[in-house]
Amino acid sequence: MKIEENKVSRRKLVGWLGVLSLFAAAGSAFKPWNKKAATPKTVKMLTRDGKLVEIDANLLASNRKRISDNELQQWVNKK
Repeated sequence: MKIEENKVSRRKLVGWLGVLSLFAAAGSAFKPWNKKAATPKTVKMLTRDGKLVEIDANLLASNRKRISDNELQQWVNKK
């Protein structure tokens, strides 16, 4: 009789684990995992007068190139 009772308790355990896994799967479907994707990406840029501003990355052109330190210093001093 004890062997049959163990089988029933194992079946209950497996059943409960299945139910819990279903709840976990359903909960993960409604929870947004990537919160960074929801926030707009901003880029810090320097203005001519030396102020640091944040600009939305979608507003920038995609064909950007890096400038040298000398070019940056000349650009700021042109003011």
